[in-house]
Amino acid sequence: MPPRLVVRDIALFERPVRFARPFHFGAVVVDATPQAFVRVEIEVEGKGRATGATAEFLVPKWFDKRPQLAPEQTVQELRRSLSIARELYLAHSRFDTAFGLHAACIGAQVEACAREDIPPLAAAYGPAEIDKAILDALLRAAGINFFDGMAQNIAGIDARLSSDLADGEIAVFLAGRKRLPRVAIRHTVGLDDKIGGEGGVADQKENAGARYFKLKLNGDPEHDAARLILIGNELARLPHDCKVTLDANEQYADLAALGALVDRLDHDSDLEPIASKLLYIEQPMPRDITRQSALGTLARAFIIDEADDSYDAFPAARALGYRGISSKSCKGLYKSIINATRAAKWSVDGEAFFVSGEDLTCQAGLAVQQDLALGALIGVTHAERNGHHYVDGFSETPAVEAEAFLSAHPDLYVRDGGKVRLAIHDGDLLTGSLTTPGFATSVHPDWSTLSPLARPTTRILQEQAL
Repeated sequence: MPPRLVVRDIALFERPVRFARPFHFGAVVVDATPQAFVRVEIEVEGKGRATGATAEFLVPKWFDKRPQLAPEQTVQELRRSLSIARELYLAHSRFDTAFGLHAACIGAQVEACAREDIPPLAAAYGPAEIDKAILDALLRAAGINFFDGMAQNIAGIDARLSSDLADGEIAVFLAGRKRLPRVAIRHTVGLDDKIGGEGGVADQKENAGARYFKLKLNGDPEHDAARLILIGNELARLPHDCKVTLDANEQYADLAALGALVDRLDHDSDLEPIASKLLYIEQPMPRDITRQSALGTLARAFIIDEADDSYDAFPAARALGYRGISSKSCKGLYKSIINATRAAKWSVDGEAFFVSGEDLTCQAGLAVQQDLALGALIGVTHAERNGHHYVDGFSETPAVEAEAFLSAHPDLYVRDGGKVRLAIHDGDLLTGSLTTPGFATSVHPDWSTLSPLARPTTRILQEQAL
């Protein structure tokens, strides 16, 4: 039987993070954003109390891209999502499994957020963070690492939120998982990033020896094709083979525009250096249009990301012709595990389905370690990594805290140029030190250096205020 627990305290914090270079994705450019931190104290039945932690960027204009909202308003939505989830988890006063607690709260979370005009993807952010901290505490209480704990299904994950699966299918999937010792980085090329020459995509000082590249698109087929031709010519200069993925961040207006890009990829010889290396195209159209548009004859592998806002999203996307879905710990670690179980089950019949590793919100420390561990558990062999590329090492993290992470996880970090940074080994991240008791970390932040989470404003829908 999985252990049962009750949450005794949840504390929310944040810390500002400046970017070393602007990150341009979709219609937004980010050069600074807060990082949220969660500290949870739980009581485990028969084992006493334990403390767990997690962290994640509060990224503007990704969870909610509605044009009428300013970037700061979308950050406020995430703060509010955390605050609502905190109250719901603390109100659940009976002992339950970690997943049982999540399942008991997620529906109420989405409903409460909807009353404040917060969409489902942003609504899921609060539970996603609190769940990670709870799991960290639970694993610490049990004295076991993430990989061994999840193989035993210590969280008690079942099929109550995924009616297309059986409890046993999830348990069997988890029991068969083996930690990947290495996960390749997928180097992000933002829309404003340099393409050629020193500091360009083929500069190994810039790309850290990556063998995988994620190329951002802006939604204009002609502009994107021209840019991809330039990038393809640069990638051809690498001393090794590489693979690429394309990410439109919902910028393609409809199937017609997307079809124009795919046609160029299929028939334009100048795009052959990209087309021959292309693994999949990520979230090309807006999430609402995605749900209404079957891909039909577009013969490429597509995945959803922003459209992944519920436990039903992957089966619905599969019916529309999508082959994959992203794993992001900011969307929920349990949903990633459920979706990986689905992909494995569906692939038995011959058609390949998969879960990819995408990273928008993972800064060095807790966030990148826990997201890396999740991917290494479910079989993600290469993952996009933004944090090390757009942020200067541990950035505003106090030096003592950064040094503690370096000391505890020497295979993941290195001191370079006066900063502690992510250590990339021949294009790979190593996962060996993530096997410490807890959720992939033996270090917690210096809580005294963090500010309380800024008080989020409550937004009530107009019709409810009348």
